[in-house]
Amino acid sequence: MPAKKTFDAAALQEMADKEQEKQHKYKTRLFCCASTACLASGSAPVQDTIKQAIKVNKLNKDVQLVPTGCMGLCSHGPMVRVQTEDHHTDILYQEATSETAQQILEAYVLKTEPEEETEPAEEVGALDIPHFRGGVQKRAKKKLEESVLPQDMPFFTRQTKVVLTNAGLVNPENLGDYVASGGYRALANVLETMTPEQVCEEISNSGLRGRGGGGFPTGLKWNLLRKAPGDTKYIVANGDEGDPGAYMDRTIMEADPHRILEGMAIAGYATGARQGFLYVRGEYPIAVQRLEKAIRAATRKGILGESVMGSDFSFEAEIRIGAGAFVCGEETALMYSIEGNRGMPRMRPPYPTQSGLWGHPTLINNVETFANIAPIMEKGAAWFAGTGTEKSKGTKVFALTGDLRNTGLIEVPMGITLREIIEEMGGGMPGKRKFKAAQTGGPSGGCIPASHLDTPIDYESLQALGSIMGSGGLVVMDDKNLMPKVAKFFMEFCVDESCGKCIPCRVGTVKIQRLLEKIIDGQATHADLDQLKHLCEMVKTSSLCGLGQTAPNPVLSTLRYFPDEYESLLIQPEAAAEV
Repeated sequence: MPAKKTFDAAALQEMADKEQEKQHKYKTRLFCCASTACLASGSAPVQDTIKQAIKVNKLNKDVQLVPTGCMGLCSHGPMVRVQTEDHHTDILYQEATSETAQQILEAYVLKTEPEEETEPAEEVGALDIPHFRGGVQKRAKKKLEESVLPQDMPFFTRQTKVVLTNAGLVNPENLGDYVASGGYRALANVLETMTPEQVCEEISNSGLRGRGGGGFPTGLKWNLLRKAPGDTKYIVANGDEGDPGAYMDRTIMEADPHRILEGMAIAGYATGARQGFLYVRGEYPIAVQRLEKAIRAATRKGILGESVMGSDFSFEAEIRIGAGAFVCGEETALMYSIEGNRGMPRMRPPYPTQSGLWGHPTLINNVETFANIAPIMEKGAAWFAGTGTEKSKGTKVFALTGDLRNTGLIEVPMGITLREIIEEMGGGMPGKRKFKAAQTGGPSGGCIPASHLDTPIDYESLQALGSIMGSGGLVVMDDKNLMPKVAKFFMEFCVDESCGKCIPCRVGTVKIQRLLEKIIDGQATHADLDQLKHLCEMVKTSSLCGLGQTAPNPVLSTLRYFPDEYESLLIQPEAAAEV
């Protein structure tokens, strides 16, 4: 029996060439968003319509349907992108339906002319088209034209994509598609030409900081693991985001799972780790499914597993599914959960790079951090460091949500201002409403008022305002929101998610919540307000882990920037005296 051919850099290039040749044979490629957001908006029937039309009309050699990850503008989904063989046509359609899909096929595949009659187009269901109609009705064609989403709008043009380069353009369940876009080329080059020390140095020189919220220098953390003693080491990708309004990690895992695996494998080579775990929220079934398929496909090819791409380096990847506890986003609680225990934080030191999973040195990075690795290794540290600010390099992915015309997923250079994101990319407030505040960092962050709209988005600037970068949630609120109620919403979340291990968090957050309720109900005095401030500082300084330490941030920031809203709800001194 002949020996199995080693999948090396040459085989990788051969695979990329074949996939690109295959793609170029199609006259029309239809990219249909299959992210959680678009699927919830009705993307599945759109895909079913296209699939059946291709099958029934025998167009499988001319038309390719590419289910993709998120295309960004979630508030306008489902979205369909059309690319023709000459690559001059690249049109994005918004709010697509089964009828839209049928019209797209007629317009671009059959290229039928509109009929002269002006009768309304017949309503067609998702699977009711055994053959195309004779032509696109005038009214239907006009409706199709109205569905075009301009790609020169600031939401798209102001983005700088590194992590999301492939999102919306590749099939996340197709290894060949990822390889054709340059995937695993960085891993192959690292294994052939670089030492572990050189890889860590390149990451350090890039200035990449952890994208999970802490902002710790990635290269420094990698070097700590590389120098840690012992033969058994672990790599962990943290995909357990739980902030209200945040879905950056979910989208990255759904849209480009191989990019995360490539980053993890490079990290394993650089640090001496041969085993990786992806910790994913149980509420993310699509992400889990696509990661599982990606691991199987990469392992079958020899890109993961024993002798990665013919080298002496081996790296296995496994998935661990979390039960949805917010505290498991904290690295020590996450490790307990992976080990099969209840997710609860522990004191540090020792830090994970000293003693992590099962007592062995462990590297934990957010999935977005790992998604930055391959581009850095391919294009160089200087290229990555050329974007961003002096201390915050590169780009950041944000989930832009709330009271805006345009909401969705964006990737922007560090240093862009809140005003640019909210007014230009987000399109401002709908109706006649005015901007009031932006919540960054989720329940661990703070509310930033209109007076600081020109604040640059970087770690230090947000911290100076009493907020944090966090993992990338950005909730925008207009002037109908009452800020004490906003603070109460986030505090209720923290009360529910506290693991209960330490008294300051377990008891303190409940006390803060009750004081907020008392204020909102108009039953509180100035003494209650003073107690609220005192409790927030106590919980912040004495809690065991990051959940408790940052839980008071939304309250403290709203007290700082919107004190009048609290004062107006208090019982006035004269009224209190009468009581």
